[in-house]
Amino acid sequence: MTQPIVISMGDPAGIGPETIAKAWMEREARALPPFVAVGDGRAVARVWDGPIAPVSDLAAVDRVFDEALPVLTVQDAGEIVPGQPDADGARCALHALELAAGLVRSGAGRALVTGPVSKSQLYGVGFTHPGQTEFVAERCGIARDNAVMMLAGPGLRVVPITTHVALASVSGLLSVELIVAKARVTARGLTRNFGIAAPRLAFAGFNPHAGEDGTMGREEIDVIRPAIEQLVAEGIDARGPFPADTMFHARARDQYDAALCCYHDQALVPLKTLHFDDGVNITLGLPIVRTSPDHGTAFGIAGTGVAHPGATIAAIAMADAAARQRALCAAAA
Repeated sequence: MTQPIVISMGDPAGIGPETIAKAWMEREARALPPFVAVGDGRAVARVWDGPIAPVSDLAAVDRVFDEALPVLTVQDAGEIVPGQPDADGARCALHALELAAGLVRSGAGRALVTGPVSKSQLYGVGFTHPGQTEFVAERCGIARDNAVMMLAGPGLRVVPITTHVALASVSGLLSVELIVAKARVTARGLTRNFGIAAPRLAFAGFNPHAGEDGTMGREEIDVIRPAIEQLVAEGIDARGPFPADTMFHARARDQYDAALCCYHDQALVPLKTLHFDDGVNITLGLPIVRTSPDHGTAFGIAGTGVAHPGATIAAIAMADAAARQRALCAAAA
């Protein structure tokens, strides 16, 4: 019996329950492996009239998956109204994330997929992490800086070197040490999760035209280039820095396996432009596989039946592929 993919539902008032149910409906067409949703099963029933199979442990998932969506309930989320988040729902989402991460960390599940959550609601019930990535990293015993957020689609992979910080703070946060650390994890993650033996990393400049030889800023000269030189000396194929406005057309993307960008929107704008419906957030540097659909809770459309499951399906498929690739790497070691 193969261990299932474990999916935390996210906020029960968001679109997570609906997209998980729709992913189950497409399980055969998309050749998805068995998976189980962790959360309050009523959140699925509010937005979907398909078959649900409550399970108490993961051993039952394989037996019921062909006939119904397996759901492992962790906590009553109170009164669930799609599109109307509240504290009870946030507590349920947090407990679901905790249990789902623990099940995968223990080996009962093959990989973790995390549904979208509302950070503002989570902060209201005591959540202290910047996001789910940092929470999962901590539960896995990994330092925050050693967990790298990669956004990936069929035609592009990007890594924001700094993530959820104000743009005005980015220059001061960039350092040779930070860039080198993120790049090392990225290179190793491309091999472990994607089977790329010799990853090619391209670095975006911080300033327009990559600084134009220092006339529009010195971040490229003082920080990014020294980091690239150190990586090259370590045997990593690191290139750049390149002007960000010429890095993401089709011919440029053929020249690298991942683009490392200085700040959040520099990485996510091209990724979401190309892969809005099938972009996946995958965390590199963890002892487990963790992915997430690259979209939010979308409370505005929750419960209307129009949520697109593409990113959830892509997150499940990527988690499955990464788990298989890790198993191959472990067997070959």
